[in-house]
Amino acid sequence: MTEPARFSRLPDALAALLGSLRALPLSTDQQDYFTELFGPSAVQKIGHRLATFGEVRTLAFVGLTPHLVRLYPAEW
Repeated sequence: MTEPARFSRLPDALAALLGSLRALPLSTDQQDYFTELFGPSAVQKIGHRLATFGEVRTLAFVGLTPHLVRLYPAEW
């Protein structure tokens, strides 16, 4: 849906990701889910997941079509 982007700070990456997701025709439930998952209060949790697992993955459904949302450290 979008090209990969690099950010030097996790809060900036999460804000940009949320902005991109908000531009999609997602259901209210999906928008709420992504806001909770990637919102400003989730920076520490996402940072821990990235350090532990190397990436964070989820799906965004546009209509019935799933799209992978993937967040990973820039060194990858």
